[in-house]
Amino acid sequence: MKTIAVIPARMGSTRFPGKPIAPLLGRTMIEHIYKRVALSKTLHATYIATCDDEIREVAENFGATVIMTADTHERASDRVAEAVAGLDADLVVMVQGDEPMTHPDMIDAAVQPFGQDPGLGCVNLVRRIDQESDFRDTNTIKVVMDRFNNALYMSRQPVPTVAKAGFAQTAAYKQVCIIPFRRELLFEYTRLQPTPLEQLESVDMMRLLEHGHTVRMVPTEFNTQAVDTEADLARVAKLMADDPLLSRY
Repeated sequence: MKTIAVIPARMGSTRFPGKPIAPLLGRTMIEHIYKRVALSKTLHATYIATCDDEIREVAENFGATVIMTADTHERASDRVAEAVAGLDADLVVMVQGDEPMTHPDMIDAAVQPFGQDPGLGCVNLVRRIDQESDFRDTNTIKVVMDRFNNALYMSRQPVPTVAKAGFAQTAAYKQVCIIPFRRELLFEYTRLQPTPLEQLESVDMMRLLEHGHTVRMVPTEFNTQAVDTEADLARVAKLMADDPLLSRY
């Protein structure tokens, strides 16, 4: 299967405007993401999708291929669908533009289930939450799964409840925003009516779940940290400082 990655990025984050081009260990954040993703052995090509000339200029300067999109998209998945409309690919891996700790092995793991299940349309990575502060953080998207690792619900609120057992004894998981789509489902996503819970939670995947689609969750042991605030960026800088992957790009 021909597999490409698309990194959606925009300047207009409400919590951290301009974060894709924020400096991180001598590079912009978007450069770290692009170059780490491009190291994946699974991928045939990697692109950045944006509506902002500032991001385009920075990305082209470090050698990225950029696809300009409309500035009206509320969901990253819709931006990615527009970007790939003219590209040849069987699988499209969406890697959010605020995940600078992405490891190329995560891409490979997320794509693997498609070769085993021809009916599978979408996969997300998921990781157990090890800090209660992250569990309570509304920037962290929590995932509740069934016994077969399919998503039941995603929320920015702390789910499932810890009222009975407490956090330490509760299996709580977070979405890791590496999301491969089979091409046809990605385009179907854009045709589906936005759903009440998608809008309430501000979570792309709820549109698929509310329309009855399966979202398979694949566990990862890589401990990543998304950047939603300047404090997150400072935290990531400390976590990445000794990362051996930095020497590969």
